[in-house]
This record gives sequence, structure tokens and C-alpha cells, in this order.
Amino acid sequence: MSESEGGAADAVSTSTYSSPAKSLGDPGITPLSPSHIVKDSDAEDAVEQLFLVVVAIDFGTTSSGYAYSFTKEPECIHVMRRWEGGDPGVSNQKTPTTILLTPERKFHSFGYAARDFYHDLDPNESKHWLYFEKFKMKLHTTGNLTMETDLTAANGKKVKALEIFAYALQFFKEQALKELSDQAGSDFENTEVRWVITVPAIWKQPAKQFMRQAAYKAGMATPENPEQLIIALEPEAASIYCRKLRLHQMIDLSSRAPVNGYSPSDTIGTGFTQAKEHVRRNRQSRTFLVENVIGEIWSELEEGDRYIVVDSGGGTVDMTVHQIRLPEGHLKELYKATGGPYGSLGVDYEFEKLLCKIFGEDFIEQFKIKRPAAWVDLMIAFESRKRAAAPDRTNPLNITLPFSFIDYYKKFRGHSVEHALRKSNVDFVKWSSQGMLRMSPDAMNALFKPTIDQIVQHLSDVFDKPEVTNVKFLFLVGGFAESPLLQQAVQSAFGSRCRVIIPQDVGLTILKGAVLFGLDPAVIKVRCSPLTYGVGVLNRFVEGKHPPEKLLVKDGTRWCTDVFDKFISADQSVALGETVTRSYTPAKPSQLVIVINIYSSEQDNVSFITESGVKKCGTLRLDLTGTDASVPNRREIKTLMQFGDTEIKAMAIDVATSKSVKMVTIPAVHHNNG
Repeated sequence: MSESEGGAADAVSTSTYSSPAKSLGDPGITPLSPSHIVKDSDAEDAVEQLFLVVVAIDFGTTSSGYAYSFTKEPECIHVMRRWEGGDPGVSNQKTPTTILLTPERKFHSFGYAARDFYHDLDPNESKHWLYFEKFKMKLHTTGNLTMETDLTAANGKKVKALEIFAYALQFFKEQALKELSDQAGSDFENTEVRWVITVPAIWKQPAKQFMRQAAYKAGMATPENPEQLIIALEPEAASIYCRKLRLHQMIDLSSRAPVNGYSPSDTIGTGFTQAKEHVRRNRQSRTFLVENVIGEIWSELEEGDRYIVVDSGGGTVDMTVHQIRLPEGHLKELYKATGGPYGSLGVDYEFEKLLCKIFGEDFIEQFKIKRPAAWVDLMIAFESRKRAAAPDRTNPLNITLPFSFIDYYKKFRGHSVEHALRKSNVDFVKWSSQGMLRMSPDAMNALFKPTIDQIVQHLSDVFDKPEVTNVKFLFLVGGFAESPLLQQAVQSAFGSRCRVIIPQDVGLTILKGAVLFGLDPAVIKVRCSPLTYGVGVLNRFVEGKHPPEKLLVKDGTRWCTDVFDKFISADQSVALGETVTRSYTPAKPSQLVIVINIYSSEQDNVSFITESGVKKCGTLRLDLTGTDASVPNRREIKTLMQFGDTEIKAMAIDVATSKSVKMVTIPAVHHNNG
């Protein structure tokens, strides 16, 4: 892996300061040995059996839910019981991702309950309450997400994002444990549960680490017992579920009649609501039987075949290309997850832009601040109409305007909503006498167009990549995949290149796949490392080779500081559970505290930790005080990095005394599995 001088050529420096040459802080370490790789796949299996149940949480941008399976009965996946509330025209297998805090900033409610309570508050009172919706997008759009990042409530007040996410996860934890306790007839302990939280594959490193911290704060797992929580990638979870699909559980768009030949009973929506899976009613939970077989579609795939999973949700669209490895059908990740913020929220933004065009941006801004609950109401009304949009629709879609919208507009502008519509010259939107906005199907389709065009464009770019030739299937999953408009666009653009397949209960695909992943985390075997990882070290200074500003003289020895000692390069394939080991020795033999800093970079060739784009992602501290003085003068410190499901675990061991430091977990960035 490294070129020469025992890893010197691409070494990294372990100093906590930005350029150690300028300071004599911590003496650092220097490489001892060339690298070698140890395969370690049995370590996972020992942990596996301790959990009685796997609970997966799909914490989505627009809606969230959980599902679970008992490890003794892995073929049954139970989707959470029905929620109180629910909107007309929107299936409530999941609950909206909305959260309400009291004026004192304490958790009050989540989901429909939060929305309805907030809505029923008197406007003078509601402005003191903190209501958050669609807040997950913030994790995607904040480049420098930290534990300090704020979220803004509907009333403009700010709260730490970490608190909101922890409250939300804690709510799901309590709901799930309550349901499990009801099922079991006795209290279910958190220690008996393995939690799986799904995240978009395109999330950057800090967002995944952030999610894990929020889960620790919610009490799902602890830094001492990180195995209890798996962070799974949404498209990978979907892919695992798609492997199990039987023909009656999906819709093959390529075998469909042409779109204009759809009969109303054939429209895709109805197929989803009456998912033809065997449903067993077990108290109020819904149980899906996952037959422990490889589905028919999957059995058509041969060694080396490729398929693409397009996961289109509320906030983001992720694309991942997998290749089949036989005999056991393990998946090999070929193409790093890509995508962008092209989720169905884009359609909501277009609707908001349309309202601004008709009623004026100044009014819409004021209305959102002064009547936040009514604004939420309007968006809910839009949501259920949005789901009724279809390519062949001919009759208009009506959206009810809340009374307070009509009333506030008259006060604000001095004329009626009807007058505004007449004056606005927006052709496709009319005012109906029942107090509704009447949109022609063309007007509705126009709201979808920018988002769908971006998805199709992005998919075309992916299909043009050399590693994406010969794709057999395209699985369209995620909540936005329920949209007939998106289905038609994907089918007409790519139907000639591959078969476009949609699982029937497409909105629950990820949730069920995440449960299967929690039951068997080893199913995804090889992945591209998203980044180059390494450690900061000191190397002997070589005149003419090392830059003079990196020279550090210590106790008469000339060192080159800030060297990046590479563990693994970006895009190198890593097997799950693979361990890479390096040996170091303290630069100063008498040193008693050893600090090893771990760095990452998106670039393949990194020589120094001071280069742009190199980020510090973890620190190992090994305290050797109190150890036996008869230790050899070249003390060996072994550093191991194990490439795990969604994180990389790093550990340091003092070979002479076997003293080791607690693992640090580095989130494997935008790693195809989290």
C-alpha cells in the first residue's frame, strides 16, 4: 500500500497542532513496518446472537416509521402499528417527520399528534411553541454540520439540531419498546434490541456521525457498545429487500401497456395500497412474510450482472450500482452512491413559488410567520393532491385554501384571493366557487417537471459511466417512487436499456431491507472506500525530498513532520470486516502518552496532513504511564483500522504490554454503506 521506507512516502502526522514543525507539542510517532492486511470476518458473528429483536427506523425527510423482526423468526417483518391521526388520501404506514417542543423547549409530541396539536393552538399562543418539519434536509445541505448546528422552528426560534434528532429518535425508541412490550406481555429492555437507522448514501461523513451521536443521546446505544446500532444506507437496504421480491410483489414497468393505455384500475397507486403480500394481522401490527428465498427476478441475475437502485425520497435521490457475486449472491458495490437534493420536496418548493407568483412573495413570507399552522395545513392539502397527479389525468386538482389564508390575504392586500388569481395571469390555476385553487393537470405536472428532469438527467449521467454498462435492472424505490409521473419519466428514458422494477409497497422497501440488514449485516461484502484514510506521523527528514518547512529537529534527530501515512485509498475496494494494520514507534523513546491522529481526504495522493481537503476524523490516545520500564527501546504501537458496515473502527495497542486504547469510530464517509 505504501511505497517505501516503511510507509514513509505517504505518511501522515500524528500531531494535534496544525503544523508540528512550528511547535514542540506532542512528540509523535514514526512508522515501524510495512503494512499487511488481516482478514477478520468472524469477529462480527460472536456479537450477533445477543439481540432478541432488530428494530429499523426509517427517519425520512417527509415521513418516518419503524419495523422490526424477532431474531428467532426472521422471516416475519412487522411494520409499526397504525398511528393516531393520519391524513385523508395519504397512507399512514409512516408518520410525518414533524416535532413539537413546548415554549420551554421540552419535547411535546411527534408526527400527526405534533401537527394536530400545533394546529389547534390559538395563533397568539402557537407563536411561542417550537414546531419543526422536514428538518432532516438540514443535514444534507449543511456542509459544515457539527454537534452545534441549529435548526429553525416555524416561529423563527433556533434549537440545536442534535437535540431535535435525539428527541425524534427517543420518541421512536419508546414507541417501539412499548409495542414490543405489548407483544411480549412483559417489559422489553433496550439492551435486547439491535437498532438500525437508515441514512441517504450521499450523506457526507459528518451527517452520519451526527446521526450516531443523536442515537447515543437518545439512549439507543452507547459509545462503549457501538455494535448495538447500525447505520445503514438507504439504497443498500432497498437492494437487500429487492433480492427477496417475488413476481407478485412488484410492478415491472417494461411489461406494461403504453402509458396512455392505463386503465384507471391499473394505476400504480392502487397496486401499492393493496400490497398483495400475505398480511397477517398481529394485534395492530402489520406483518410481512419475507420468504427466505431468492426472488424470481434475482434468480435471473448471473455472476457479474449489475443493477442500479434509485432511491427517491422526500429530500434526496440516491443512486447505487451493485454487482452480484456468486455463489452466495453477495453484493459488490461498483459505483459510489451519488445523487442530490432532488426529492419530492422539490415539488413543494415549486408550489410555493407558484403561490408567490400569484399572491406575492411578501404576502407568503408574512403568512408563514404569522399563521404557521395554517401554512402547514395548506401544504398538507397540497401533499394529498400531489399524490393524485398522474400522466393520464384529465380532470383538475382542487386544493383547499385555509380560511385564514383567504382572510389574512384580504387584510394584507385589501382585495380578495379571487381578484389576485384573475390578475395574476397564471393560466392553469383558477378559483373555484367552493373556495379552492383549481389546478389543471398540466399545471400540476409543471410543478413536478424540474425535479423529475433533474433525476432523469442525473440517471443519464450515471448510465454513461464506464462502470455502469450492462445494467440489467433498475429498482425504483423510496416514497417519491410512488409517483406515476416519476415512474413514467424513468420508464420512458431508460426502459430500452434495462427493466424498470418497482416493489409494490415501495414506500416501505427501505424499512424492510433495513430490518433484513440488521438480521444479517454481512450481506453486503465489498464496497469502494469513499476516502483515503491515514495517520499523521513523523518520518526521518530526507534532504531534497522533504520540503524544508517541514523540518523538525528533536533531541538531535531530524524529522519531517505532518506526513500522511496511508491506510487505504479512495475508491480502493474494501471487504467488510477487513482490517488494515500498521506499526509505529514513539519518535522519542521516553514518551509516555502517545497520540495518534487519523485523517481522511477525498484525494488519492496525499503526502501531508496540511494539504487542502485533509480532515482530521479521529484521535487515539494511548497512555503508557505506569507500564514496566523494561520495555524494549523501540516500543511497537500497532494501529488497526477495521472497515465496518457504516463506520471504520480504529484501535491502538502497545505490543509490549498489550495495553490497548478504546476504539474510535470514524464514520465511513458517503460510503456506500453508510
